Order: sequence, then structure tokens, then C-alpha cells
Amino acid sequence: MYLENIKSPIDVKKLNKDELKTLAEEMRTALLQKLSIHGGHFGPNFGMVEAIIALHYVFNSPKDKFVFDVSHQTYCHKMLTGRNEAFLYQEHYDDVSGYSNPDESDHDFFTIGHTSTSVSLACGLAKARDLKGDDENIVAVIGDGSLSGGEALEGIDFASELNSNMIIVINDNDMSIAENHGGLYKNLKLLRDTNGKAECNLFKAMGLDYIFVKDGNNIEELISAFNSVKNSKTPVAVHICTEKGKGYALAEKDKESWHWCMPFDIETGKSKFTFEGEDYSSVTASYLLNKMKADKTVATITSATPTVLGFTKDKRDEAGSQFIDVGIAEETAVALASGMAKNGAKPVYGVYSTFVQRTFDQLSQDLCINKNPATIVVYWASIYGMNDVTHLGIYDIPMIANIPEMVYLAPTTKEEYLAMLDWSIEQTDHPVAIRLPGGNMISDGKKVTKDYSKLNTYEVVSEGSEVAIIALGTFFELGKEVAELVEEKTGVKATVINPVYITGIDKDLLENLKANHKAVITLEDGILDGGFGEKIARFYGNSDVKVINYGYEKKFLDRYDANEIIKLSRLTKEQITEDIENILK
Repeated sequence: MYLENIKSPIDVKKLNKDELKTLAEEMRTALLQKLSIHGGHFGPNFGMVEAIIALHYVFNSPKDKFVFDVSHQTYCHKMLTGRNEAFLYQEHYDDVSGYSNPDESDHDFFTIGHTSTSVSLACGLAKARDLKGDDENIVAVIGDGSLSGGEALEGIDFASELNSNMIIVINDNDMSIAENHGGLYKNLKLLRDTNGKAECNLFKAMGLDYIFVKDGNNIEELISAFNSVKNSKTPVAVHICTEKGKGYALAEKDKESWHWCMPFDIETGKSKFTFEGEDYSSVTASYLLNKMKADKTVATITSATPTVLGFTKDKRDEAGSQFIDVGIAEETAVALASGMAKNGAKPVYGVYSTFVQRTFDQLSQDLCINKNPATIVVYWASIYGMNDVTHLGIYDIPMIANIPEMVYLAPTTKEEYLAMLDWSIEQTDHPVAIRLPGGNMISDGKKVTKDYSKLNTYEVVSEGSEVAIIALGTFFELGKEVAELVEEKTGVKATVINPVYITGIDKDLLENLKANHKAVITLEDGILDGGFGEKIARFYGNSDVKVINYGYEKKFLDRYDANEIIKLSRLTKEQITEDIENILK
């Protein structure tokens, strides 16, 4: 076995061409075994096996520096840079992250989990090299899907200005997570169809030299191409055509579903985890499809993650032109939504919390300053969402809730969410964002009659005294549990409040609480700094009311256990109750 003996890229260089092909087979076998047990990014890594081998065969990492866009190809890179045990032996599967990570290896230069960044970062490395008078190769690896991101095009635009070594490897598998969208992909297709000979060439137009590799899964062709650009004195694009999911028939056939996977059975491809019933994605898709059928001005927007909204291929086809995928271009999605709302349409943009942070400028400048009534649905904004350091969903509240004119809502149930969504789509006065709760969707069957246009009016669910618990979104159920435990232990019936609005405070209600409450507790599924609870604490700052804010410390968490973070943050019902008992003594 060759893979188990690869301790560094030096060992790759010792292999002949036939042995390199065997190594590729072994790498795919290792990937298949690990991902079937562990889950992770499947299709991108399977498609890039040969290219990663060829890169390490030709270049001299870590002196020559590789920068991987979004890191969806780095499993293969890690196998060849001293981390093969994390892919060969189950007991070591969690030794490495799913993304490039300088803490793991000198062969990684950045922690990267978001798209469209590699070229700009690599340009920075190249510029520093030139200033120092060094001579290493700088190689940026980027997928075709990531090219739609503005930063990628900005980086390519700047690269020609370097007039020195800068190698951009474009991995073109004719896919983003789902299908590609945008005019530049017409040019990529033209280049594929003409073997790179078309006169119209995006990369040449932006000042780069250009090399085309038709079979990006052919090790010998790749080695030849990379050798031809090694030590290049000018910026050059190497356009390689690969097959996403190559080597696993099911992934080759259904590239979208196999972009990322949960643990699965190798023989059947069926997930080892079954999810039954509704979730916020499926509920959203069902609601919006019905809404779009009834009103042709309603439209759904995604930035390359259509299934976050529950829009699988069949549902996208059903929606037709009312479903809009802008590709990996979150900034454009927000600006597009603003423009559509300005001209009388009713857009709904669905986005993961970790990606909405890329749109702060557009939320502020394009949307909120103009007060356009677009709807933003924020998914996985929770400690119970994705848990890698590059994909944290707990920073949206300080960002979104502090933009003037924005109305940020926090539903607690399916029914409340749909009522908010319906109100937001039909109202014409405010830009609105809706923060979906983390964890399992709760449905209580209760009809919602609240008028959300009466901004910043909290809902008192249970009236009490001494202690008020203001429990936002995800933690509303926790708030009710705390109230029950407090009453059980102390006899004090706490007031329980669903604040509904993240962006403002109910001054009248908070003022009234002063009469018979000595403490106010806030619970939020996000970081405390700049968060919801601090608004409440500021209101009571010069009063006798004691305020305790519960949330998370401001830090970059990585591959965390949610329950552990909950305990460390004193967010269990027992810990909160203990703190309340101490106040009441």
C-alpha cells in the first residue's frame, strides 16, 4: 500500500506514473471508507484526487505555497502532507478538521471554510514574496462554482498586476453545490467545448496566461501542465476539467446530493441517519411554493445553497423563474432582493447564518438605508448548527440586530415562523430578517394572531413576580423549563416572556416589570457581546433590577460539542435556576 507510506510530499515524488495511479485508487478507497463512517465533503474531494497528487508531485510544498478555496479539496492534500492516518484509521478520523488549518501542518497557510477567497489570499502571499525578493511558487486552487463570488473575480483581476509568479488552478467540474448560475459559466462551457481554444476567454481577458487540461483526472496530463507553469514569471490560469464525485458511481450520477454527505452505506448509498417529518427547510419550501402559485410577484432567492430553503431540484423546477439562484454571491443576493422589493416584487432570501455575515455592507447600505421590504430567512443561527470554526452560526445577532431600520424576528415555533414569514412578505414598510430556532422544530398547533407591525411588543406568556425570564427564539422552551424549576425549588412563579423582536426593546413592559421584579434573566442562542441581552441590561442599568445575560463567550469555537458549550455557558436549566435561587435569597 502506497498511501500508508506517504509521510510527506517527498514520498509522492518517489513514485512512478503507474504507482501514482495506484495511489489515487488507494486515496479514493480511504475517502470512501472514512466518509461512509464520518461524513463530510464527498464530491469535491473525489474529483480532485489526481490533481492534488500532481500538484505535490511537481511543486515543493511547503516552500511552494498552496491556497485552497473553501477547503473542499483538502482531504486529498492532507493525505499527502503527513496526515494520512486521519484517513486510514477510524480512531484518528477526528485528528484533523475538514478544512485547511495551519495549526495542523506547515503545508496549510490559512484556515479557510468560505468560498471565493483563495486567489486574493494567494495574491497577498505572492506580493509579500516579491517584496522580500523570494522565489517560491504561489498556487491558488479554486473551483468553478467559487468563481461567481465577487472576491474571486476581484482577486483574478488583481493577479495580473503582480507581473510575477502566480498560478491559479481552476477546478472546473461544471458544478457548484448544485448547478452553476451566471454568465461566466457560458464562457467556461465554451472553453471546455473548444479545448480551451476559444478566442473569448475570461482569464485571458483579465490579463492571465492560460493553459487548458481537458482531462483533469489524468495524472500524466496534469503533471505536464503543472511542470509547464512551475516557476512561471507571469500570472497564469491552469483550467482543468474534473468529474465531481469521480470513482463512486452514485456520486457521479447525482452530483448535487453527494456534494456533502452524512454517514452512509457504501453498497446502497443510503444515509445511516433517517430524518422523518417536517423541518424548517421543508416547511419553508412548501409554504413558498404555495405562495408563489398564488402571487407571481413572490420570489425565492438562494446563493448556491437551494436546499437550505428545502428547494430540491424538483421544487426548483416547479417554481420556475420565481426561484432565483445567484450562485456563490451572497452580496448580490441581498442587493437583488432590495432591488426587487423596490420595484414591487416580494423576495425571500434564505441563507445560512455563517454566510450572511458576508453581506453586512449590502444589508446596511443596499437594503436598510433604502428601507426596502425584502425578507431574509437566516438558517442554522444556533449553537446547534454547524460546528467548525469557519462555519459558526452564533454571530448574526450583533451584526443584523444593530443595523438601523432592520426588523429581526425570533420565532419559537413552526406556527410563529410561518406567521412572521407571511407578515413579512406582505408588509411594505420594513426590511425583515427571521432567525430560525436551532435544534428540532417545535409545532404547538396554536393559531398566531399577533400583529407584527406593532414593533417591539413582547409577549408575556406567563405572569409572575420577583423574576422575569426573557427567552429568545431557540431558548424559549428552556426559559419555560427554568420557570417551572424555579417555582418547584423556591415557590416563586417567574414571569416568562417571548420577546419576538431581536432588534428592539419593549420599554413599557420592561418599565412595568420594575414594580414587582427584582431580577430579569435573558437567554439567547448567540454571543453576548453586542447581543440581545445587553439591550435589556442597558435599559435597567440605573435601576435596582438585577440583570443576568445568558449566552456565549465571544471566541472562535472549533468542532465543539454543543452540550459542552451549553454547560460552560451556564445555560442548563439547573445552572440558571441555581443562579436565580442565589438572587432570591
